[in-house]
Amino acid sequence: MEKVATKPIVDQSAFKLSMRHLAGAVSVVTVGECEERTGFTATSVSSLSADQPSVIVSLNRGSSSWPVVERYRRFCVNVLTADQQHIAQSFAGFCGRRGVERYQDAQWYSLLTGTPALKDALTVLDCELETVLNHHSHAILIGRVCAIETREDVEPLLYWRGGYRRLSEEAVIHP
Repeated sequence: MEKVATKPIVDQSAFKLSMRHLAGAVSVVTVGECEERTGFTATSVSSLSADQPSVIVSLNRGSSSWPVVERYRRFCVNVLTADQQHIAQSFAGFCGRRGVERYQDAQWYSLLTGTPALKDALTVLDCELETVLNHHSHAILIGRVCAIETREDVEPLLYWRGGYRRLSEEAVIHP
């Protein structure tokens, strides 16, 4: 009898723990308009292409933001500064905030697509949804960047090992 090779099953909790070792910038992804505004906190944001400026964002399809992304087909990536942890927590649903309530305690404006952009964010990427790739529980959103705003005078909010972090002066390495 021929032996069939099987793939080892990786424990989900071990996988999640290993992913916490990846330091990432913290972003709030905003979607919708008016009373249908909502959004989510994400560290799963990445550049895709500079030739046709685009980004990748991962979103759990069980999220309350998913149907709003599908309906409006646009989103805004707001990369947070080190002093905006309260915004990250609000959009992660702490304190029970949902939908438009998550926009409290911050100032918002619109760029090209009309999606809410965070005033004083480190970087704002206003995007139109080009492609959605469904993979298990998540959707991989590919957004074409339509407008950009950046600030140079602030540090990013980071997430590492299950907690929010800041850059330290000692950690800066210059080429």
